[in-house]
Amino acid sequence: MSAAVPHPRTRTEPAPGRSARRSVGAALFLTAAGAALVLLAGGRTWVEGTAAGVRDAAREQATGQDVTGLPGALAIVGLAALVAVFAVRRAGRTLVAALLALCGAGVVVGCVTGASDTGALEEKAARTTGLSHAAVEHVSHTPWPWVALAGGVLLLLAGLLALRYGRHWPAMGGRYERDGTPRPRRPRRAPDPERPEEIWKALDRGEDPTGDAAPR
Repeated sequence: MSAAVPHPRTRTEPAPGRSARRSVGAALFLTAAGAALVLLAGGRTWVEGTAAGVRDAAREQATGQDVTGLPGALAIVGLAALVAVFAVRRAGRTLVAALLALCGAGVVVGCVTGASDTGALEEKAARTTGLSHAAVEHVSHTPWPWVALAGGVLLLLAGLLALRYGRHWPAMGGRYERDGTPRPRRPRRAPDPERPEEIWKALDRGEDPTGDAAPR
């Protein structure tokens, strides 16, 4: 007699609720860390150089915000999108999660294009020298654009987590257990007729203290 082969459905698999709870914490951490990196790097120097053809020209510097304001703006939108994920349900939650992922992708694109950009540096050199079209030389780029790019990758991962597990996450103001099932409402206890304060409290709540109530 051949041994019975267990049905594939009998294999032990991780509960969806446990995966959802882990993904919530991971998404919160990734979004907060990613936005912090982007905003931190945006205020640091991305590129520096000197105006060409100007004797004793001071060295000019351009921060990430000078080069492009896109990564910082998208980081703030990403933070708001993660909060909005918990405020909406169904299709709305999917759309907001997709927005979070797009914010991360946009940060990555903005950092890649801004890492080698010298337009902001040339504008600063033009204001310093009074020349309308000032070129810069001895240009050097710092690692801060790549730090911001890493933050964008974290935001993108948070968005992908929200797309994958967001439908299992609890919603704001919802009566849900940790696994997403509705909490049963507890029957309200009838006021004790020997305690007048309970009767007055029931009247304040708009209840009929003489009506039927669940037994104590």
